[in-house]
Amino acid sequence: MTRLPRRFDRVLIANRGEIVARVARSAHAMGLQTVAVYSDADRDSPHTRTCDSAMAIGGEQAVDSYLSIPKLLQAAKDSGADAVHPGYGFLSENADFAQAVSDAGLVWTGPPPSAMRAMGDKAQARRHMQDAGVPVLPGTREASTDLSALAHEAQALGFPLMVKASAGGGGRGMRLVREASALSSALQSASQEALAAFGDGRLLLERALLQPRHVEVQLLADAHGHVIHLGERDCTVQRRHQKLIEEAPSPAVDPALRRQLGEAAVKVARAVGYQGAGTVEFLLDTSPDQPHAFYFMEMNTRLQVEHPVTEALTGEDLVAWQFRLAMGEVLTLQQDDVLRRFESGGHAIEARLCAEDPKQNHMPQSGTLVCWQAPAGLRCDAALVSGMAVSPFYDSMLGKLIAHAPTRELAAMALADGLDRTVCLGLANNKQLLAQVLRSDVFLSGLFDTTVLHTALHHLPEAAPRAPLHAIAALMVACVPRQRASAPPAPWWNWHSSGHMTMQLPLRTEGQSHTWQVQMQSHAWRVSQGEDVFHISDLSLHALDDQTQTVASTHATQGRLAYVINRQPMSLTYAWQGNELWLELNGEQWMVEDARLQASASSHSLRSNQVSAPMHGRVVRLHVQAGDTVKAGQLLLVMEAMKMEHHLHAPKDGTVARLAVSDGMQVAKGKVLLSL
Repeated sequence: MTRLPRRFDRVLIANRGEIVARVARSAHAMGLQTVAVYSDADRDSPHTRTCDSAMAIGGEQAVDSYLSIPKLLQAAKDSGADAVHPGYGFLSENADFAQAVSDAGLVWTGPPPSAMRAMGDKAQARRHMQDAGVPVLPGTREASTDLSALAHEAQALGFPLMVKASAGGGGRGMRLVREASALSSALQSASQEALAAFGDGRLLLERALLQPRHVEVQLLADAHGHVIHLGERDCTVQRRHQKLIEEAPSPAVDPALRRQLGEAAVKVARAVGYQGAGTVEFLLDTSPDQPHAFYFMEMNTRLQVEHPVTEALTGEDLVAWQFRLAMGEVLTLQQDDVLRRFESGGHAIEARLCAEDPKQNHMPQSGTLVCWQAPAGLRCDAALVSGMAVSPFYDSMLGKLIAHAPTRELAAMALADGLDRTVCLGLANNKQLLAQVLRSDVFLSGLFDTTVLHTALHHLPEAAPRAPLHAIAALMVACVPRQRASAPPAPWWNWHSSGHMTMQLPLRTEGQSHTWQVQMQSHAWRVSQGEDVFHISDLSLHALDDQTQTVASTHATQGRLAYVINRQPMSLTYAWQGNELWLELNGEQWMVEDARLQASASSHSLRSNQVSAPMHGRVVRLHVQAGDTVKAGQLLLVMEAMKMEHHLHAPKDGTVARLAVSDGMQVAKGKVLLSL
């Protein structure tokens, strides 16, 4: 039986990364002690230092750590915690976890398990909504792992339809199926992804709106029967059903529709006896003959990643309210007052900064964050430091930036500028894409739907230009010579007593080798490579400000470089790690290798008949065996990384000569998986 609310003093935050840092900030402001947990992969993660203490829970995969209820309960017991906050993601919507926390005598900072069960099964949630008079799209009555039965039901529902994971959200286990021929593979991959992300592979089917807007309503409810909504958020800018940019208020919602959505969301909460903070998600039909038509999509029985935009407009700390409601306090906010603040609060926009490679269809990336610095003037929810490892085992989101301004256009411009000023070197990321979207006419118009990145903005981001030779030239002047890979760079404009010097410097950029000629004379330089000649002067190196920290024992030397090149003033951000020089200019980043310190170029080449891992991850399904004949484009295997599945296809016709992996094997980026 669920325990009655009571006050508590020490809370264990059963999550990782920026989520822990965010929850701990509000907890500390309330005078609460905090306990972090960490997996083996997160042993050095910065989130462990945002809390008063941290407990190891072992494992690397989520199923062995952050999804392990026994380990989390033991950590709570050993740390002396008397409450648990689940954050968002992992077990935050798991009713069994909520019940286990309560049964262990701890306070659960979330809704009752009964409400979580009612809304956690999306098919059951749909039935609740129909009973409450909330509109829903046609779909299956029961969630299931029986893929054959689901395929049969799909024929009755018709296409297009959406395959959805019953137990989770965040775009995991979700597939849009436009025609029957694509259904089988969509069901199989969605079930596998849902099982990996949520420990539950059950699926449901729902008729799909092809061009909707995605709008959600924030709720708060206490244990005394009070429920209010705090306005809506627009989450329409998405890729692969995952939100990238969220804003409040929605440009598609007027005051009348806002109240209709809010009243429907409150009905949802009352229908299941909801308590705490939660979010009801709706799809808005954008077709001309259905103005203001909306349909229940799902309820998230937790806090949302995008909650800061609501906090910006209302002035309320939603995490603090979670704690207060878990302690049994009465919800003192008044609906009319909250709506007045929301509607007069200007505009807030959040962008999710993710480790992903724009040159590889935004595939998630893991590796070392060589240099990190958040921009001044914006809210940044992150737990990042220079030199930290970004693991392949978890989500690709690094953090989020939030801008708040009097108008939507001003908020968009402030956020785009903040993304430009964010230093995130060493990992490919999406900050340039986010800035381009925010500055686009389509986004600023407010007239778009969930297909916007694939239709109106399909050209973003543009192909990355060639590495800026002038920037490389300036950095070579500023940062050589280097004696060995572990040595820091040293400015050398006063290096030679005669004031004159000539040297050759071999570099590799974008897989190509080049030799640079560097000539120094009286504090000016002539740097050339082939027909490219640059005259450089007025060099000055500046350290990054105090926000930058380092966790690596052999850390990168980093800073900003200002210079004049061919009479034009320029500046850029750079970071050295080993023999790799990372630089960023105008939102683009490149890596340049000092070829004096690396093996011969032949060691970098891979034969075209080898298929290699594009990221760190786990092989979840092999579709071929040694000796099989394959056609170009045929599916060879499926990898899982950062909670997503990635399909690897044959680059050409051939025969599988050798398999170097097996199902379930963990592989590093660049490992040869098979040969054709």
